[in-house]
Amino acid sequence: MGEDIDKLRSEIDGLDAELLELLQRRARLAQRIGELKGAAPAYRPERESQILRRVAAGVAGAAGPLGAEAALRVFREVISACRGLEQALRVAYLGPEGTFSEQAVRRQFGGGVEALPVLGIDEVFRRCESGAAQFAVVPAENSTEGAVGRTLDLLLVTPLRICGEVELQVQQCLMARAGDLGGVRRVYSHAQSLAQCHGWLNLNLPGAERVPVASNAEAAQRAGGEEGTAAIAGEPAAERYGLKLLARAIEDDPNNTTRFLVLGQIDPAPTGRDRTSLVMSAENKPGAVHALLTPLARGGVSMTRIESRPARAMRSALWEYVFFIDLEGHQQDARVAAALEELRSKAPFLKVLGSYPAAVA
Repeated sequence: MGEDIDKLRSEIDGLDAELLELLQRRARLAQRIGELKGAAPAYRPERESQILRRVAAGVAGAAGPLGAEAALRVFREVISACRGLEQALRVAYLGPEGTFSEQAVRRQFGGGVEALPVLGIDEVFRRCESGAAQFAVVPAENSTEGAVGRTLDLLLVTPLRICGEVELQVQQCLMARAGDLGGVRRVYSHAQSLAQCHGWLNLNLPGAERVPVASNAEAAQRAGGEEGTAAIAGEPAAERYGLKLLARAIEDDPNNTTRFLVLGQIDPAPTGRDRTSLVMSAENKPGAVHALLTPLARGGVSMTRIESRPARAMRSALWEYVFFIDLEGHQQDARVAAALEELRSKAPFLKVLGSYPAAVA
């Protein structure tokens, strides 16, 4: 048996050497592409999404023990390392470290970027708008709690464009300095996370005070410094702030997912599996919204999301609203382009927020 294991390990060693050589070849090609591109951005979300979709399709079409999620995780890091040879990237996100936003950054960009945690969604936008970061990652909506209002408000006025999206399945954990659930008298977390765990808290910690804070990472920091307190956050926060996990997966909805947007100054090309986001206003009269949606239906353009929001940044009258809409397809696609052209002639205000590759699972 020992000889068989040694033989298999020797074969693995040989494969590792081959993999390293292939990785070096890929890295040299990436460097050459960077030289040819000059000052053009190294991050091309449409190209990266196409690579990842091919990987997922390859896993699905080939027998083997490695699943799509594991294969995608490996290839994301390979892409990230090679991209870093072309250009050093800085990505701003809603911090501090240990938030789900940081997880979204790593899922989209890998470990080969400088992730900049900042406090407040407004500051995330500002860092990218000022050029302090080339890209930004912000939460947009949660499958349980709905849209993140501040992100929508800022999208209305920012010059940044949406150039990617990340869908992150959110697993909430309860963590504390001590390992005794019975000693918890106060629970810190972001307001949305507290709401996502409402049922679990009612059942398991009915008498504990629930205190909303700016982020889950801040909650973990507070729990680390106070007796009788716990935090709800992602598992990486427990590792980062030295807390013990008291319970895993305490969210009420097991499919709880948060959608994040990647913002920047680039416009991805079509990939065949894209999404276009826009915001528009409607005249204050009966049937106005229906009239605006008619061009989409007539053109065969699928609308995947519509969200109304008070037009705080551009309000000229009380109760004036804008509508955030997601469409299937790219604004360069013939059907989408025709529908947008008709919408521009009908809507008092219309802004295309960006066309970008749909999230790769």
